Amino acid sequence: MNKKSLAAAYALLAAVLYGIQVPFSKILMNGLDPLFLAALLYLGAGTGMLAVRTAEYFVLPRRREAVLEKKDFPYVLLMVILDIAAPVLLLTGLRMSSAGTVSLLGNFEIAATALLAMAIFHEAVGKRVWISIGLITAACMLLSVGDLSAVRLSPGALTVLLACAVWGLENNCTRRLSGKDPMQIVIIKGLGSGTGSLILTACFGKFSGSAVYILGAAALGFVAYGLSIYFYVRAQRSLGAARTSAFYAAAPFIGVILSWAVLQEKITWTFLLALSLMVSGCILGISEKHNHMHVHLRETHEHMHSHNDGHHSHTHGYEVIGEHSHMHTHEEIRHSHPHTPDTHHRHIH
Repeated sequence: MNKKSLAAAYALLAAVLYGIQVPFSKILMNGLDPLFLAALLYLGAGTGMLAVRTAEYFVLPRRREAVLEKKDFPYVLLMVILDIAAPVLLLTGLRMSSAGTVSLLGNFEIAATALLAMAIFHEAVGKRVWISIGLITAACMLLSVGDLSAVRLSPGALTVLLACAVWGLENNCTRRLSGKDPMQIVIIKGLGSGTGSLILTACFGKFSGSAVYILGAAALGFVAYGLSIYFYVRAQRSLGAARTSAFYAAAPFIGVILSWAVLQEKITWTFLLALSLMVSGCILGISEKHNHMHVHLRETHEHMHSHNDGHHSHTHGYEVIGEHSHMHTHEEIRHSHPHTPDTHHRHIH
């Protein structure tokens, strides 16, 4: 499996894992305050991945990833703050809307991520991705209309759209860290955002719920947030923020299927029309290709890499097999080949 295909597989796996959270969160909100639920989801992700990391030291030989550095702190802090706000907005919108609608509406995160990636972080976005953004945004606007006989936006839908915009900015902050240890990123995101949500719960919510609901929320957080974020960060290394989000569009469809199967929510013609627009947009976004002459400036950095990708020709004084991480230098090179906005292709266009 080549680098791009593996990254796409990671993104799709992340989408499947995340897709289960909307219908099951809807169930858990019957016994948990939304703020408390948001805290439990992230704490479940952080503590679960911390347990996995601890087990690695005793069970598996450690494959060293590049660790976060002091210069990464601003992005880490912003990532945590945004991750506190977004789930609260999502769960608030979920309380006012059906789980199926929220699942599909969550695809607006793709458009928000791509727009912010281009406008703020100068990520290259091609024509197909722009058309994809337009189709997905149109579908979101269609789903935001509470009553088709009157042009009126649903408050729940608007809240979910705002959550998606916040997550779009957070995705771009995470993309800046994607070359570093993804498990470390998930642990920090989970424990940091979970602690912040606990503080919000103490101020504006309430700590209530049976042990079954609390443990269920933590378990859901480990799977739908912890493992999902881990594979999402791995995908961002090769695909960049906008394209990873396009693959991630599978998540709402998984949520819709589960909402229909578990909660027996009805699927309307408006819903199906929005779904067709989103599927078309996602296919266009995934099929986008990018190839031009570009220059790699001389650069010294550290990240996980191998020596068979055409960009790591440095030598070692010892035998190296497979992927590894250490500080290394790239000499300036000019060439042309198909590429995505991975660690080595974040040049300005």
